[in-house]
Amino acid sequence: MSAKKQKLETHKREIRNTKANFNYVIGDRFEAGVQLLGTEVKAIREGSMQINEAFCRIEKGEAWLFNSYIGPYTHGNESNHAERRKRKLLLHSKEISQLLGAIDAGGKTVVPLKAYFKNGLIKIQLAICTGKKLHDKRETLKRKVVMREAERSIRDRY
Repeated sequence: MSAKKQKLETHKREIRNTKANFNYVIGDRFEAGVQLLGTEVKAIREGSMQINEAFCRIEKGEAWLFNSYIGPYTHGNESNHAERRKRKLLLHSKEISQLLGAIDAGGKTVVPLKAYFKNGLIKIQLAICTGKKLHDKRETLKRKVVMREAERSIRDRY
């Protein structure tokens, strides 16, 4: 595989929060940049990032991403980054005030849905979410099973 093709494929990498759709009702979405160290960017390009347990907070008028995991860079030295440090999210002040208003209203949280590359920069898609109750989660599972059975019967028929 040529180096140019390999470089394009690494930019298509997308890290998803697989638990978000199951645990939350997703509302408004925002795109934010992330302030990262050099070894963190290289580690993300290798594919060692997880945002399944991550969440966002607003502190002193700035948005922060907590509990996201970026593994150590394989070719790094002793000055590698901390794996679970808080990372600053780059948003406009208007977007931060919208997030803060939703959080202060109560019952809502800001959850990262996915991380991806856009024009060589790493972006995080955030959403204002409301937590699902247990019966809502059961309903989601039932709907998923029904859809899977319908797809299977259609596939078997044709």
